[in-house]
Amino acid sequence: MMNRHLRKAVVATAVITAGLLMTACQNDDVEDDASGTGGTGVEASAAGNAKGVSGSFKNGEVTYLAPGKYIVSVPGKDDQQFFVADDTEVYGAGTVCGEAGAKVDAPCTLDQLEAAAKKDAVGADVEMKNGVATLVTERRAAQQGADSDSGSDSGSDSGSGSDSGETVVEGIDKGKGVNGTWFGNVSYLAPGKYTVSDTKGIEQAFFVSEETEIWGAGDICGDAAGQSATECTEAELEEAAKKGVGAEVTISNGIATRITEDH
Repeated sequence: MMNRHLRKAVVATAVITAGLLMTACQNDDVEDDASGTGGTGVEASAAGNAKGVSGSFKNGEVTYLAPGKYIVSVPGKDDQQFFVADDTEVYGAGTVCGEAGAKVDAPCTLDQLEAAAKKDAVGADVEMKNGVATLVTERRAAQQGADSDSGSDSGSDSGSGSDSGETVVEGIDKGKGVNGTWFGNVSYLAPGKYTVSDTKGIEQAFFVSEETEIWGAGDICGDAAGQSATECTEAELEEAAKKGVGAEVTISNGIATRITEDH
């Protein structure tokens, strides 16, 4: 009788052990499947970089490493690797895209950034969050004077002939930008680009340049209690416009000539 009970206990133990082993194997398979279906490319790298570097890298040189992956080298700092994503904003000033003599930076594609960085290091400022660039802005070369405008005046310029369509920047360079004066709320869009909306909420996009006059009365810069407006910098305008600021904007050929904050 004892032997029969003992045999039953042994059999039951064996069945339980086998069940546990099967469960463990299934768990291993699930874990393997989960790890095998993770994101690839930039998405996987960005996910692994959830605690990546964040910050601004000014006066840098951007070098191509691999598809979607670059290095920015800043004097006095260690080289910093970063990724680009679909929502990374890229602006050029002649090397990545656009024309060196244009008054405003041109929006570029990631393919254009890759092509330029493969040829040589690109002088650019990089804004980074968790190891992924949110903004790459090519630095402008030194002003070459009025002589540099002659190339853009020629209809046979080889650079313009290679473009698939006319961009906003090209339209401005050809004198096709909007003109007029708008009163409303100024909002930030991208480096050097803003919108002004009227009382009906209709927005008009415009650019700023080095010649744009910016006058503040407490929100952009200056003192709200002051008797006269204070001349502001574009950096001060950008900071204020990210929150929204009321102003009168005079635009000529798509570029603001004067922005005066409402008192």
